[in-house]
Amino acid sequence: MTADHTTIPVLAVLFLATVIRSALGFGEALVAVPLLALVIPVEVAAPVAVLVSVTVAGLILIQDWRHVHPGSAGRLILSTMFGIPLGLLMLTTVAEPVVKAVLAVIIIAFSTSRLFERSQFKLEDDRLAWLFGFGAGVLGGAYGMNGPPLVAYGALRRWSAERFRATLQGYFLPASLVGMAGYWAAGLWVPAVTRYYLMSLPVVLAATLLGRLLNRRLDGRRFLLIVHAGLAVVGVVLLVQSVWGTGRP
Repeated sequence: MTADHTTIPVLAVLFLATVIRSALGFGEALVAVPLLALVIPVEVAAPVAVLVSVTVAGLILIQDWRHVHPGSAGRLILSTMFGIPLGLLMLTTVAEPVVKAVLAVIIIAFSTSRLFERSQFKLEDDRLAWLFGFGAGVLGGAYGMNGPPLVAYGALRRWSAERFRATLQGYFLPASLVGMAGYWAAGLWVPAVTRYYLMSLPVVLAATLLGRLLNRRLDGRRFLLIVHAGLAVVGVVLLVQSVWGTGRP
């Protein structure tokens, strides 16, 4: 495999995105595809990011499978399957900027209220997991944004940093595998995708280990603050995208 002028920027982006994903269990989507698309075509960037996502989820589960909450992961995955058809329907019937704006407002309101309030409210069991999983399926089917409802659910369950990180990977691994199968079926798994992915493996492994170390250093309260702050950033990004999108021809 030969490197070109895009190799170092691609590896740098994947390192940063993987550290975030490994430390928090989510968030790499905000970094990987938008930044990769600045240096390589988005039809290459997206499959590369999903392949790395599969790898990171697998590495995390190999290390920390004991921390997975299997009941939560199973319920979230199952209810996601029921939400995807509605998401696909939304994709063709509702304007994307409108959905993103509404979602952004909900996420920002939720995350900021959790950041500044002193309420100890939490979900004690998985009875409402179907609601969050269904929401993830709707958003995933429509816009590939499964993450926010899942992150909100984990935060409301008050999972430890290790359980939060591991359980989300129990969800994202099968979801990413399905996504990669879709790219393959669409003919988007091209040689460039494989080349960038193979070159990134040493970087991804190092970043996953670094993220794991950071994850283990976070106490429960600090971790939840970071999670809610991360959600707020997601909301702001979506709001900016919705405004920008309304201005496109």
